[in-house]
Formats: sequence, C-alpha cells, structure tokens
Amino acid sequence: MANETTSSTLSELYTNITQEAIFSFQETSVMRPLVTLYPLMGSGKVAEVPVYPVVSAAAVNEATDLSNTAVNPTSATITASETGVMTTLTDLGASSASRNVGADIGRLFGEAIAKKVDADLIGLFSSFTTNTAGAAGTELTADLLFKAQAQLRSLNVPAPYYAVFHPKAVFNLKKTLTQAGYGTSAYAISNVGNEALTNGYIGRIAGIDVFEDANFTIDASDDSVGGVFSPISIGLAMKEDFKVETQRDASMRATEIVASIVYGKAVVKENYGVAVTTDCAF
Repeated sequence: MANETTSSTLSELYTNITQEAIFSFQETSVMRPLVTLYPLMGSGKVAEVPVYPVVSAAAVNEATDLSNTAVNPTSATITASETGVMTTLTDLGASSASRNVGADIGRLFGEAIAKKVDADLIGLFSSFTTNTAGAAGTELTADLLFKAQAQLRSLNVPAPYYAVFHPKAVFNLKKTLTQAGYGTSAYAISNVGNEALTNGYIGRIAGIDVFEDANFTIDASDDSVGGVFSPISIGLAMKEDFKVETQRDASMRATEIVASIVYGKAVVKENYGVAVTTDCAF
C-alpha cells in the first residue's frame, strides 16, 4: 500500500491560498469585464487586432456595375508582459498566527494583481482624444454623461456603454441626484437618485452603466481622467491568466507563494471612447 507524501498531496494544503487569490482577483477587478479580451494562443506574446474603416453605401441605378470599395484595415498592436508578486511564508509564521495566513496572503495577492490590471487599463482613458468632456475643476454631473453619450452615438458607436470614475468624482454626481427635487413639490428624486440613496450606487444613466474604481491617478489639482466607452475601444490581450503557485523551500522551513499574470493592453478604436476630466476634491 502506497503511503508516500507527494507534491500533489502537499498542494492540497494550499488550495485555500489559490481559491482566495482567484476569488479576490475576480471580485476586485472592475475594468477587466468591461473591455474586449483577446486570448493569445501559441508561443507569441503580441496580438495584432484589426481595425476596420467605416464603409459607406450609396444609391445605384439598375443594371449598373457597382464601383469597388477598398476595405483596408489598420491594426492595433498589443504586447503582453508579465506582472507578479511573491512572498515566503515560514512554517513558524503560518503555525503561530491565529488566522489562516496562507488564505490571507492569497487574498492580498489577488487584490494586488487586480489593482495593477485596473490601473493599467484606466490609464488608457487619456488616449481618447477625438471625444472629450469636462475640464480641470469640473465636477461630474449627469450632463457630462449625456454629452459623452451624444458624442458616441453621433459616431454610431455600438452599445453597451460603460463609464468608470474615481469614487470621489462620483460623489458629486450622487449628491446632485439625491438632492434633486428638494425644496419644491414640483419634482421628485429620480429612480437613479433613490438607488444612490439606498445602496450607494449609481447604476445606469443615459444608457451608460456607471462604475467606481479607486485605481485612478489624481493629479496635483485633484483632477482625474475618467472614461465613457464601448468595450470595443480597449483591448486586453491575455497570454497567461491570473495564477497562484507554491513551492516548498525545505532549507528555510518555508513555502514560496507566487502570483502572476501575463497580459497587455491598448486602445483599439480611439474614437469609441470619451475622456472625461473631473474634479476629485470634496
């Protein structure tokens, strides 16, 4: 009868680390589900995403040959690179803590990778130059969202539309929505305002799903650049999805815990997004 302790049986001891890490990554990442994912197959690490031009149709006469229309797509290049984090958990450290340290590390690593992915994708909003809204010191309002929607619809950008802003930018929008109608009996708070009052979330305005993400860079003037966009506007090339691995270091009486992901990001269709500059000061 075999009673050997193998690497496969030892790995079961760290299943909770992997589960916590993957769950935290999936739950923490706001941006990943909102953009277009391009899985990288094979040995390459570069994705060439075709970008097709707008093609126009015209009226023609019966029995008249149609003139040829050239369809010459350009491409957006997305190059994947590796992001990771590692720590070494000693046996004594794991056994001395009152909590499950391994699971806690898994959660921290999942959150760390998710924040890095979100920050990288959010940093692309400033690349939307065809369509812009707001300005330094401008507070986020429903009016800016309607303006962004009008810009995208004017270019026939397909829905759905998403908006992502820093929580401090969204604060003013929530404030104005929940105060609408105060002091007058002629108007009532909107359904969106009621939702913000009840749950603290905006939900949808002007057909735009509004999300909050703290992984923005706020400049010295307390401004940040949010985005209203179609998922087609941003590409996320995934070479290796988020993973967690453990390796035993017997001489240290410890276990190395490593989390990593291999991905790239790029703006695919620049005019399919709107850069919205807003104030993040209370």
